[in-house]
Parts: sequence; C-alpha cells; structure tokens
Amino acid sequence: MAGVSLKCGDCGALLKSVEEAQEHAELTSHSNFSESTEAVLNLICTICSKPCRSKTESDLHTKRTGHTEFVDKTSEAAKPISLEVPKATDESQEVVDASGSSSQPQEMIAPEVDKKLLEELEAMGFPTARATRALHYSGNTSLEAAVNWVVEHENDSDIDEMPLVPVNTKVEAPKPSLTPEEMKIKAQELRERARKKKEEEDKRMEREKEKERIRVGKELLEAKRIEEENERKRILALRRAEKEEEQRAREKIRQKLEEDKAERRRKLGLPPEDPAAVKPSASVVQEKKTFLPVKPVTKVEQMRECLRSLKQNHKDEDAKVKRAFHTLLTYIGNVAKNPDEEKFRKIRLTNPSFQERVGGLKGGIEFLELCGFEKIEGGEFLFLPRDKVEMAVLNSAGSELNSAIVNPFFGVL
Repeated sequence: MAGVSLKCGDCGALLKSVEEAQEHAELTSHSNFSESTEAVLNLICTICSKPCRSKTESDLHTKRTGHTEFVDKTSEAAKPISLEVPKATDESQEVVDASGSSSQPQEMIAPEVDKKLLEELEAMGFPTARATRALHYSGNTSLEAAVNWVVEHENDSDIDEMPLVPVNTKVEAPKPSLTPEEMKIKAQELRERARKKKEEEDKRMEREKEKERIRVGKELLEAKRIEEENERKRILALRRAEKEEEQRAREKIRQKLEEDKAERRRKLGLPPEDPAAVKPSASVVQEKKTFLPVKPVTKVEQMRECLRSLKQNHKDEDAKVKRAFHTLLTYIGNVAKNPDEEKFRKIRLTNPSFQERVGGLKGGIEFLELCGFEKIEGGEFLFLPRDKVEMAVLNSAGSELNSAIVNPFFGVL
C-alpha cells in the first residue's frame, strides 16, 4: 500500500505532506522522517466543525468544550503522499488529469470576517492569521467567542496558518456587531432579567422558609401543650395522693381518739357509748375538724408536721430546705449505724456548719429533739443518751425525711 503520510521517527507525529514535514523540522529540529501507510486522522466535530488530527486532539477538545460527537472523514482526505515538493506554476496553467482532459485548479482565498472584530483582536496582540482563523471557526459572531476559540485551540499546530476557502464557496454574511448603545441596552436587559429571576428565587425561598417556620412553630406548640397536660396530670395525681395520705392520717387519729375515749369510760366503769346517741356530736366534731386542724398525736406524725412546718416557714428557700433535710438524714443515719459512738450522738449548736444547714432554720432543732436529742451544758450541745436511742424512732425519722426529699409537693398542701 502506498504511503499516505510522513511519520516523524523522533516524536511519532503523522504529517500530511512534505510541506508539513519541513515546518515540523524547522519547529522541532527533528530530521528522521519516513513514509507511513497510517493516514492522518480527520475527525470533524459535529457541533463546532473543529478538525482534529488525532485521538489525543479529539479527547482534548472534548475535555475543553464538552463536545463528544465527531465525524471520521479520514478516508475522504487520505491519498497517496507525494515526496516531491510541488513546483510553483502559473495559476492560469492547465493541469492534465489521468484521463487527458484539462481542468483549471480551484482558487483558494482567505475567508471574509468582521473587520471591526479583527482589528480588536489584533489590538489585543493576536497575529492576523490567528485572529482570522478564530473568527472564521467561531462563527464570526463576537469577540468573546473568538477569544474562547483561541484559548481552546492554542496548542493546535496550525493555529497561526491563514484559513483558506474556495472562491465559489458561499460564505454567510457575518452577523453585524452591535453598536455600543445596543450593547449597553442588551446588557441592561440581561441584568434586569437576572435581577427579576433572583427576586423570584428569593421570594420562593422566603415562602419556603415561612412554611417551615410555621410548621416548626405548630410542632413546638403541640409539644408544649402535651408537656403541660402531662405536668398538670402529674400534679393532680400528687395532690390526690397527698389528700389521701392526710385522710388516712385523720382517720387514724379519729380511731385513736375513739379508742382512748372508750378506754377512759371502761376505767371509770361507765357503759359503752351508744353510737346512735353520739352521732349528732360526731357531726359537730367533724364540722370542727373541717375548720380546726388536728394536732399530731404520734411521734411520727409530729415529725412529719415538723418537717412540713420547716418547709412552709422557708418556702422561698427550696435549696436550703432540701440541704437541711439531707443533713438531718445524715445525723439520724450515723446514729442508727453507730449507736455506741458518742461523736455521732453529740452536736455542738454553735458549730457554723450546723447553724448554716440546720440550726438557722426554724424546725430543724425541734426535729432532732423529737428523735431523742436533748440540750445539755447550758444549751451548747445537743446530745442523745445511749439508753434513749430507739431504733424504731430513728427508722421512722429516716422514712419521713426520705419522703420529704423525694416528694416535690411535700408541705405544699
């Protein structure tokens, strides 16, 4: 097969003609050329008509522009290469073809481009051939398109060659460039369009944010309502439990009074009281109990009442009250665990820590006295004698203190 290209032995580049080989040698100083049966690729971009001489060029063009569709016209352009440099002949000389008939060679000229755009490109420093080539292949539309084309094709080997087109090729008239006034008007229109689009986008985003804000607000209100409802139910349950506890305590007191009364009648030798006869007086007693509180009788009830009074006397100082309860629980617990240790059964009243935690609060010392502590040495100490240590009383005191600590509504009613 006849050679259809010249291959550079130094870099492997394929060249279409002797002229290209000479230019390549001048640019690179390579001199090792040989004929090759491998044709120089002629890949034409279907979008911008950019010719690519190799797969590397087409890949680079795709990377720069995103164009991926190419038409392979290699077979149309491939023809046996002539190793002789063509001699210059008169344009009017006839060329005889293989069949013996004569034909006039087709005349090639530079394409017509927008002169104003060409002058602007030349003023920017581009050579005339490169500027003409850029305007021709970019569609001769605008200065920006031509500059972009130059940037994309600056590595092309023929970037500075003047493009040629046949004389009889119909060249579309270049689109007239806009005047400065028209350019200003068009730019203003584009800015106005962009502004309106941005305003519409901002309004849409604002509507979305408002919808989200309303949705979140509703969810928060609903969560708050549910939390308040649960809290209300919890408070009602605690108050109901407190009332039931007080009712049970009152019932125990009433039973105790009835038992004591019956015992006194028995000791005096009186007959048992007729329930029907005491019914009216019972209603009176019940009415009095509604308005006059019944004083605690048992020591446990006295302890509970003492703690309740302590909390009510210092209802605005919850932290101090809770600390006093914990301190009292510590004193009682130490005595219960170590009843033989005198240091746990003796408290100095003038101790600053004791005064701050218990002694300074009304009801604190009274509670210890209910547990068996006594003032000695002129009221300087609280002392619990060993023979007066009653574990049942200490355990009851601990239970009442625990109840007062864990019940948040203790002493509220």
